[in-house]
Amino acid sequence: MQQTQPPIPPSKRNHSPSLLFQCSDLILPWLTPQELATVSLTCTALRAISTSITLRRASDASRSLEPHPIPFRNSVDRHPYAFFIYTPSQTPPSSSRFPLRQSWGSGCSAQGPNSAGEIGVETVRLVDESGEGAAGCDCETCGEEGGGCPCSEFGGFDGVVSECGLGCGCGLDCGNRVSQRGIEVRLKIVRDKRKGWSLYADQFIPKGRFVCEYAGELLTTKEARLRQQVYDEFASDGNFSPALLVVREHLPSRKACLRYNIDATRVGNVARFINHSCDGGNLFTTLVRSSGALLPRLCFFSSKDIQEDEELTFSYGEVTLRSKGLKCFCGSSCCLGRLPAEQT
Repeated sequence: MQQTQPPIPPSKRNHSPSLLFQCSDLILPWLTPQELATVSLTCTALRAISTSITLRRASDASRSLEPHPIPFRNSVDRHPYAFFIYTPSQTPPSSSRFPLRQSWGSGCSAQGPNSAGEIGVETVRLVDESGEGAAGCDCETCGEEGGGCPCSEFGGFDGVVSECGLGCGCGLDCGNRVSQRGIEVRLKIVRDKRKGWSLYADQFIPKGRFVCEYAGELLTTKEARLRQQVYDEFASDGNFSPALLVVREHLPSRKACLRYNIDATRVGNVARFINHSCDGGNLFTTLVRSSGALLPRLCFFSSKDIQEDEELTFSYGEVTLRSKGLKCFCGSSCCLGRLPAEQT
């Protein structure tokens, strides 16, 4: 005789968690702030999960991709964090046709009017026209006491430094890989009334210490110019600032120039929050070449002792060719009133 299941009492019906609730911890971290805010209005349970995600995003901009958390601090308005995709190094360009997603934090936020915009960086690489001196290093004792590293023999001049790379037999503990271990100084991102989000030291940083590299999407010149046209339209209202940086590397003869573009507007790291200072700031930029790598990385080092709670700044350059440049709020005695910028 076939047995049938007893009917479910009314008090037991519709009380099992839905698929959305079961997967909410996996789905919600991928949502944008606007999407997360909409979901939080649905019910108390989803509001609690959304609040938890917001707190985690605000506690670490790097999404645990750096050695130390980099928190957001805001006592100015109700923005808990800036929204962008974090990458600790250079990355291929993303397609604007598809939404950018990253768990715990993603997208692009309108930064303050003094955030890192289009920058021109011009340096000289001390190698000859044939490229001699840029070959890989096969040392196996880099950084060991008493053991020199041949990588350092062809770098360290005029803003260009060479480090060990893929062709070396050493690891990340090598003394000639100081910029490859992530951000080892403690930093924080602080909200300012006029500048928007700004990068600050969260500890004492001695002179000459590596701080971070400028990470973002590597673009062709054509793509960089197309994006700049779009960014200019958004920036016209003063509530949005791009983070597109142009690097030009010249040979001593000036007959050849390597140009590449790093866009940290949608995908980048904390360097996108470093503001300009007309007096040169407390950071300087250096091109770091690793053996075996095609392109150098633009890295920031402290140009002086930096105190805890001091804002990190550097000079975007001295060229101002664009008449409608963004306002500068650096506050230095030599402030020019406009951010340096040139045509992309």
